[in-house]
Amino acid sequence: MTLHPMEPHDIHGPTRLSPEGENRRLKRAVEELSILNDLARAIGASFNLKDIMRTIIHRSLRAIRAEQGVITLVDHPSYDLMETLVRTMASSSQSPPYHFSQSLLGWMHLNKKPLMVNDSHHDEWFHGNQWDESIRSLVCVPMMVKSTLIGVLTVYNKKEESSFTEEDQRLLAIIAGQSAQVVENARLYEEEHALHRMKEEVRLAAKIQMDLLPQSSPVVPGYDIAGKSIPAQLVGGDTYDFVPVDDTHLAVCLADVSGKGLPASLLMAHVQATLRGQTLTTPTAAVCVGRANKLLFHSTSSDKFVSLFYSRLDTSSHTLAYCNAGHDRPFHFSMSGTPERLGTGGIILSIVEDFPFEEEVIPLFPGSVIVVYSDGITEAVNLQQAQFGEAKLALVVAAHRTEGAADIIDGIIEAVRAHVGSALQADDMTIVVIKRL
Repeated sequence: MTLHPMEPHDIHGPTRLSPEGENRRLKRAVEELSILNDLARAIGASFNLKDIMRTIIHRSLRAIRAEQGVITLVDHPSYDLMETLVRTMASSSQSPPYHFSQSLLGWMHLNKKPLMVNDSHHDEWFHGNQWDESIRSLVCVPMMVKSTLIGVLTVYNKKEESSFTEEDQRLLAIIAGQSAQVVENARLYEEEHALHRMKEEVRLAAKIQMDLLPQSSPVVPGYDIAGKSIPAQLVGGDTYDFVPVDDTHLAVCLADVSGKGLPASLLMAHVQATLRGQTLTTPTAAVCVGRANKLLFHSTSSDKFVSLFYSRLDTSSHTLAYCNAGHDRPFHFSMSGTPERLGTGGIILSIVEDFPFEEEVIPLFPGSVIVVYSDGITEAVNLQQAQFGEAKLALVVAAHRTEGAADIIDGIIEAVRAHVGSALQADDMTIVVIKRL
């Protein structure tokens, strides 16, 4: 960064100075150049935003001989939103720090030019504003990047009870103008690194979430069982699980948490842990769902809820006991060919503390197929906003029902993607298939 002092000029034309005056002018120019070059070396190699601003403030206080200073970085997308994004302050005295005024920030947004006040108690600018009583004077200058106000540099109270001068204001304006781009570059650098860290955290959260899902399909004699979940974002709010209870019982469930992204994924992990804990300690599907509902009611906010299909497969009697807590009704394809819908259960979880959930036990004959899915499947829309729908899902399952469980899932996903086309995936898509061989 190259800093250049501004040459003094007279609006009435060039003025011939005496030798003494010319010497003073040259001395002042050399001092300014030294100040600016020193500042350039101090901040040019750093990308730490707070360190850069503190350095600018300290060097400004030394150059202007003021007591305190502050740089305020402002939100500049709209002049109506004068929200302070970053504030850092350095002081050359032991007195309490002065606070930057929103009215002063508003004035800078509108005028974008230096402001100097040397008698705060009688100046019209201070009338009606709340200021620290110990503020006697100030110089406030804009920090501009490509005609955009990115911050304000302010110094308070000239030392030795004297007044700020036009030369002080001019030098402070040069410092602000020449260092504004460095400050903006550091801010953008920190934002970029913050975004990178956030992306890395989301990536790790997605990996943790995928690790919480079953890593393989359960091996159950006489059955073919599979599941798959595709989040709409890097992380999602759907989950499915296979939990062995004993040698002849396997819990199979699919839950859909309200919302998407990181908040939904955190609640999903909580739901999954709750269900796993209750599965091993409760005798029936309805009791497990009821207890999980009560626990979630006390541990989640009122605006969060969970739909759940929970079932227990008994491989000795070839039956499935299930409880549907407000979830999309799964399809049960039996030998008759006409699918049944599994809707017995109750309301979604975490809304009411105590609810009398019910369960139903259905027989599973050879060739029976049960398809449990989240609403991201049936509500997937194409560019014309047409949903995939339950009827099309039933037709796809019927066309693939003689295939393996994983192949049925792949057939459904392929059909949904063909329907959606180039439209973005709006919701998580999760499917579990239970097939008796």
